[in-house]
Amino acid sequence: MRKQFAVLAVGGLALGLMAVLGSAQMDKAARPSPAAKASCALADGKTITIDYSSPRAKGRKVFGGLVPYGEVWRAGANEATTFVTTTDLMVGGNHVPAGSYTIFAVPKKDKWSLVISKKTGEWGTNYPGPSEDLARIDMKASTLPAAVENFTIAFDKTASGCTLRMDWETTRASVDISKM
Repeated sequence: MRKQFAVLAVGGLALGLMAVLGSAQMDKAARPSPAAKASCALADGKTITIDYSSPRAKGRKVFGGLVPYGEVWRAGANEATTFVTTTDLMVGGNHVPAGSYTIFAVPKKDKWSLVISKKTGEWGTNYPGPSEDLARIDMKASTLPAAVENFTIAFDKTASGCTLRMDWETTRASVDISKM
């Protein structure tokens, strides 16, 4: 009897663990800031991919409020935002070798800085510090004609590569990227 109970208990625990692990994957889509991806196809099959979580404004003042001006921001929500390139790039005039990085941003009213960090695997707000920066790159800041509810990272194709843009609230920050 005890042996049967032990087998049932272990089986129940195993099923419970599988249910928890399975629901953790489904929960990513149900998060208030769901996972999103942006990619740019470059010449010769080379790519740039950004994985991020897309927070919602929900009526809040975003820049200069929720996201303070002049401070490092994780450029998304949840897990840190990743930037992966399969080729060497010029990002706003700065050399970025092929590889995996974490990106952050420093928003200001008139311009932003894109921070490309060599350290990867952080959870959201854990900026590893300037000693891990590969580059800090100026971004153009402009005003959008209408408010954007969902934080969005996207690429616009250009003749020499693509333009990375980050849109949220009524702000767009952008920087040109080209293959070396």
